[in-house]
Amino acid sequence: MGRPVTLFTGQWADLPLEELAKKASAWGYDGLELACWGDHMDVVKAAKDKGYCKERHDLLARYGLKCLAISNHLAGQLVLDLNDARSDSWVPQNCQGNPEKKREWGIETMKLTAVAAHNMGVKVVNGFVGSPIWHYLYSFPPVTPAMIEEGFKKLAEL
Repeated sequence: MGRPVTLFTGQWADLPLEELAKKASAWGYDGLELACWGDHMDVVKAAKDKGYCKERHDLLARYGLKCLAISNHLAGQLVLDLNDARSDSWVPQNCQGNPEKKREWGIETMKLTAVAAHNMGVKVVNGFVGSPIWHYLYSFPPVTPAMIEEGFKKLAEL
């Protein structure tokens, strides 16, 4: 057999993992790269409870799939990024509006992601660590329509 063909679940994190697993199996995938958001992979649970990890594997196995990687792009982004209001939607409420609290949460969550991967028996963790210049090059985290409008208001004002 050649390399397994996997699907990253992040784009479908609004779907329950079981529903996505059923679809991915029908589409012919060999495995999934589980996003660490939505209900796909809870890194806190996976880092502390090997039973939770077994449940994830068992769910995928029902559809002939394996977990070959986990990805935590969102928490990883906070390690070096600007951490302004664009990331408030995916951090805990007590971190919203506080760039350094976001960074601390991101770093700790990435550490837990490594433990979760170990407990899952997965050797690959994907993601990125953000960048202090990323916002100059690419609009991620996404800019909201309100932020665009505010920019135009500032332009008109000046």
